[in-house]
Order: sequence, then structure tokens, then C-alpha cells
Amino acid sequence: MMHPSSAFSALVESIRPHVVEVSIEAYQADDAWVLIDVREDNEWLQDHLPQAKHMSRGIIERDIEQRFPDKHTPLLLYCAGGARSVLAASSLQLMGYQKVASLIGGYKGWIQRQLPVVQE
Repeated sequence: MMHPSSAFSALVESIRPHVVEVSIEAYQADDAWVLIDVREDNEWLQDHLPQAKHMSRGIIERDIEQRFPDKHTPLLLYCAGGARSVLAASSLQLMGYQKVASLIGGYKGWIQRQLPVVQE
């Protein structure tokens, strides 16, 4: 597994204060969120969180307006650990999405809590 570079980590940490982050428990208590998995296709195909939609980090900015034209739709993004989802959430905010957040801990946090995942 690749470890993130210090420049990547610095980029994420510089953006993190500008992105809303939601805990797994807060997500579970609020069914208004549309959950979006921004991991790569191979990660999604292994398994993913229940009710998640897949829009990988590479295409989300290109395709988001077709999938979710209403920029007030509450979108909760997750990745493996919470870095890529912070970057994607920041991009969507710049595109005018009003209710975008990143899931704290992402997929790994979900697994650590032994919560269910889905395999297609």
C-alpha cells in the first residue's frame, strides 16, 4: 500500500478546516445524507458502505451535476480514510454545492466499528 506524501498530507490539512466533517454516528442518526463513495473502482468493487453511490475521485467533478443537479442535496463523501473525501468535498463546494461533507474515518472507520458492508 502506498503511503501519502507529506505534500499530499499538507494539502489535505490545509483544506480540512474549510470542509464540514461528519462522524459515522452523526451520519447514522441523520438519514438525509446521500452517501457517495469517492474511492477507486477496484476499492468499490471489493465492498462498500450500505446505500452508497459510487463516483470515484477522478470523475466526481465531471459527473456530479448530471447525477445530482440540485446543489442543495446533502452529499456525504467518503474514501478509505478521509483524505480524498475532504479534497472532493472542497471541489464540490467550489462548484456551488451547499451541503457537502466528508465522513470522518471513512471506510476504515466504518470497518473498525464492525458495521456492515455490501458486496455486489
